[in-house]
Amino acid sequence: MDVTLPAEIGRTTGSSSSKRMRAEGRVPAVVYGLNREPQSVSVQWTELRRALNTEAGLNALITLEVDGHSDLTIVKALQRDPVRRSVEHVDFLRVDPNVTITVEVPILLIGEAKEVEQEQGIVEQLLYTLTLDARPGSIPPHLEIDISELVIGGAVRVGELTLPDGVTTEVDPEEQIAIASVTRAAEAEAVVSTEEEGEGEGETAEGAEDGDSGDSAE
Repeated sequence: MDVTLPAEIGRTTGSSSSKRMRAEGRVPAVVYGLNREPQSVSVQWTELRRALNTEAGLNALITLEVDGHSDLTIVKALQRDPVRRSVEHVDFLRVDPNVTITVEVPILLIGEAKEVEQEQGIVEQLLYTLTLDARPGSIPPHLEIDISELVIGGAVRVGELTLPDGVTTEVDPEEQIAIASVTRAAEAEAVVSTEEEGEGEGETAEGAEDGDSGDSAE
């Protein structure tokens, strides 16, 4: 399901104009694609936030109403202020519902790696998004992969993901999404335990030698 977002044209480009616009609660933007000229527009921040506050996130299909006509779009780039994190500019890409596009989709880890937990290990996620090729209407909001069977030294890979019909990726199927390893604390504990066992064995051997010497004296 797509959402509708009104956009205004006729904005003046430039930093001072953009600052005034943001002060008024609007976000400078540009819409481009489908072999048409890029167009400078602006959108109301509250409306943009509503459009992106769906399960689809940044991959939401947005019907941008511009100057009396509608364009089906997705957000291709979202620029934020590095300190305040406020949205400074948005790039909207016009899309054809029947033509495949390339998008980044979040990867979520589900399940509990109980064996890893029992071994005082940790699961580290290495890949947080996956590049997919899909038609706009087939873009999944996210991808899930189960880590329940993960063990220390193991990994889950891209090839284990289940992609929706018609959705593909060119990422290497052997690319690791998450790995399981022993924590430093567990490693240190294992080293101490091994050293203590070694000392105990040494003491036992020494005691046995003393006893043998005593028997020989008799």
